[in-house]
Amino acid sequence: MNPNNYSIAIVGLGYVGLPLAVAFARKFQVYGFDINRQRIDELRQGTDKTLEVSGAELGEVLDTTQGAGVGLHLGYSVDTIAGCNVYIVTVPTPTDKHNRPVLTPLYKASESVGSVLKKGDIVVYESTVYPGVTEDECVPVLEKVSGLTCNVDFFVGYSPERINPGDKLHTVTKIRKVTSGSTPEVGQVVDALYREVIEAGTHLAPSIKVAEAAKVIENSQRDINIAFVNELSKIFNRLGIDTSEVLEAAGTKWNFLPFKPGLVGGHCIGVDPYYLAQKAQEVGYHPEIILAGRRLNDSMGKYVADETVKLMVKKDIPVKNANVLMLGITFKEDCPDIRNTRAIDIYTELQEFSIDVDIYDPWADAAEVMHEYGVNLVAMPKERAYDAIVLAVAHKEFLNGDISSWKKENAVIYDVKGILPKEIVDGRL
Repeated sequence: MNPNNYSIAIVGLGYVGLPLAVAFARKFQVYGFDINRQRIDELRQGTDKTLEVSGAELGEVLDTTQGAGVGLHLGYSVDTIAGCNVYIVTVPTPTDKHNRPVLTPLYKASESVGSVLKKGDIVVYESTVYPGVTEDECVPVLEKVSGLTCNVDFFVGYSPERINPGDKLHTVTKIRKVTSGSTPEVGQVVDALYREVIEAGTHLAPSIKVAEAAKVIENSQRDINIAFVNELSKIFNRLGIDTSEVLEAAGTKWNFLPFKPGLVGGHCIGVDPYYLAQKAQEVGYHPEIILAGRRLNDSMGKYVADETVKLMVKKDIPVKNANVLMLGITFKEDCPDIRNTRAIDIYTELQEFSIDVDIYDPWADAAEVMHEYGVNLVAMPKERAYDAIVLAVAHKEFLNGDISSWKKENAVIYDVKGILPKEIVDGRL
């Protein structure tokens, strides 16, 4: 396939798809498709609510005439992508309430692509999955809907996303990309396509399954390492030792890994290990370390709430009907993404003690938080009103602001992220 003839469809315009679409649209004809009509309307107006792409960046590539030249053409109908020859699927792959993988968005996206698939086309998946999903789950859907045969009439590839929401340094073009294809020749084509826009370069994996496995272990490795330091923080707390001071001392060794304790949420680290665990169990292996790490990290919200209550008791602060301020609800700092945030666990557990909890987060969308978690955000904390303050997310506003104006004189301050001056906090991980 001649690169000059590429017409690229990006299916799913969220945190992953939109930055990728903008990167490709600087050099190619790109058609962005998302079933969320409101999302498309906002993007056409130059607004990205995820804050991954600026209005200026959108304006550089956006084709409001819906023409056929280089640039980004947007639509919420599958007809938008009907004339493309490369389809890149970037839909979410969440888990359900039992932590089982949910492939429904992937199936639906494959059906959409299959309905417009033609001979010679290439379909590349970027969604995080366990090894085998692309070829064993997605390809049959493409074949059934299109009536075509993979590796005869059309071809597939897999290039796992490596987006880090909120990170303006490690953006999509500056992170090395893993690529793969359903045949060696298609692998080379897919790799060459991404090399056109990925400044950091690419790594062509020998097979799609290897590329899928590489992605799912990236975040599993981080999850396990964070679980280790979370466990250390629990131990050192009982020993009366400051965890951050221990990590600082240990970090003087050249090969010590600089992980810090904290809440582990989001759509990657808090989810991907369950995908690998699911596949492992399907082939008869029970993954002990992976699941142990998940259990420990998922317990940290409850741990923070319990520690906060203990500190209140030590200060003779009545717990029942106490007023507590929680700072932050997004899954990470300086980012509006609330998907799979574990900060909500702190809120839920504090409520179990009959505590009244206000959540303040200048980055989160209040309507989205209400829809997702049934929780109201406060527009601004009340002055001198709180018996305890829990800093759950390290937004720059909290780091630079004076949170002492919101607490009562004898209040507890618990710093989950370890960003506040040590002398003003009563407890931290």
